[in-house]
This record gives sequence, structure tokens and C-alpha cells, in this order.
Amino acid sequence: MSIQKEISEQGEQIINDFVHTLSTKEDLNSKTLKEYASDLKQFIRWFESSEQSNQKKDVAFRLEDVATPTLTRYQEVMQKIMKLKPATINRRLVTLKRFFGWAATEGRIRRDPSKPVKLIPEEKTSPRQMTEKEEAALVAAAEHSGSLRDQTIIILMIYTGLRTMEVCDLAPEDIKIGKRSDHVIVRSGKRNKEREVPLNSTCRSALEKYMATLSPNSKYLFPSEKTGGRLSERALRHLIQKYMKLARLEGLSAHDLRHRFGYVMAVNTPLHRLAQIMGHDSLDTTMIYVKATQADLHPEAEKIAWQLGK
Repeated sequence: MSIQKEISEQGEQIINDFVHTLSTKEDLNSKTLKEYASDLKQFIRWFESSEQSNQKKDVAFRLEDVATPTLTRYQEVMQKIMKLKPATINRRLVTLKRFFGWAATEGRIRRDPSKPVKLIPEEKTSPRQMTEKEEAALVAAAEHSGSLRDQTIIILMIYTGLRTMEVCDLAPEDIKIGKRSDHVIVRSGKRNKEREVPLNSTCRSALEKYMATLSPNSKYLFPSEKTGGRLSERALRHLIQKYMKLARLEGLSAHDLRHRFGYVMAVNTPLHRLAQIMGHDSLDTTMIYVKATQADLHPEAEKIAWQLGK
């Protein structure tokens, strides 16, 4: 078992100063503070080693001696020599960015050397897919135990893929039901981008039934049942979790209703159109649903297989 080398007193002191600032000015738990300290010790230990400095003897850590190339070299060492996972490397880089940002703000260094350093790309994995059976169980739980408002919220989220914030911000006038096209106008999407999301017949029926009971003076489509004001995103997530538990569903969250919509739509919807409906800035984000549907193609291909004669 290898014994890790201790870092210099200067290094220990600067870490203590940084952690003390975080503990007094930010609401962080002890585990997070320990992770920050550990990440910084790893970096300073590497910095002070003779291998990094290309000198015969070790050097003591000084903030002003760290330049952007130092950090990019450390990033390369983590990738190629330490062979750390991208998520671990990026976590350590984020720690360093916070650390040097703090040092610059405190006037301990003239400029932040970590600003130009980019995080390494992480391959996006497809989120957990909600099954058709799970969807039916969730809707049934809301119908059996929930209010008309709650039932409508769940149906709308499953069949439009709206984010929790977007649902909470909806106003009655954002629902457009007409002879030619039914849609919901999303005005509070990411970066305040407005978009139109189509409503299928299930959504339309649920909304028509619900809106007939809604007060004409209601500012929000789904007001809080306690205050009559805006339903908070936290309250909405809690609401969804309540019905998840009633349906005995595990490992799912409110955001998985949005994913459910993405997976189902990706089967027959062009990528650029799905990105538009879901309010994605990049097609790369939408691709996670396409990759997932491609993974389901093998069983379909097997259905048309036949055995060659021997």
C-alpha cells in the first residue's frame, strides 16, 4: 500500500482558509467541504512533487506560481496517467475553478488561471425509461386518489414533456384549443425561449374538463391549493412523488415524465422537430432519446430472422 506524501504548510494553510470561507459564507455540509479539501490536496500534492516541477527537489505551493498551462497539464495527467473517469476529473476541475476564483476575489492573485480551462466532455447516457405499464400505474394512482388538478398535471406532463418550472408558470390563456390545432404556449422555457407544444386528444379532454372548474380569476393554470398563488416547483415535485409512491414506482422523479415524452416521441418524430417541441438548444441533448430507441431495435430485428439450413 502506497503512503501519500504530505503537502507543505503553505498548502495546508491556503486550503484551510478556503474551506473556512465556504463554511461561513455558504450553506454546505461537512461532506462537501471535505471533498473540496481532498481535491485541493490532490492538486497541491501533485504540484509540489518533483515530477511536476521538473526539478530535483520538491517545491512549496504558492498561488502565484500556478498558471493556466499548469492546470491543463494537471488535467492531462489525470486523464492519461491517473486514468480517472471524466466525472471525477471534472469534479476536481470545478473545485479548482472555485478555489482560484475565490483567490482572485480575495486579492491573493491578480488573475484567475482556471478561467480558460474547459471541462472534458462526458458521454451522455440515456435516462431511465418509464415503461407503458408504469405510466398507466401513475395515471391510475392520480385518478384514484388525486384531485382533478393533480390528474390534469400528470397527464399534461406525460404528453407534452414540459419541465416542472414551465408547468408551474402556465396561465389559463396559454392553453389554445381550437378546430385546427390544439397547443400550449410555453413562455418560461430555458433562457426565456417561447415555444408551442402540441396537445393530443387525451390532453385536450383532460384540460377542457379541468378548466371548466377553474376560477375565472385564476392567474395560474395550476394554482396552489393552499395559497391560490403560483404552485412552486418543489411542491410540484413533491406532488408527483406522492403519486409515484401510491403507484409503487421506484427510481423515478417528476423529470422522468418529460423523459417519457421524449422517448415515445423519438420513435416517429424527426430529431429537429422533437428538439423544437422540447425546447432543447442543442440536438445533442435530444439525441439521448434517439440512442435509447436505437437500443431497442435489436429485438425488432430478431423478429424477422430465420434459421439458415445446415
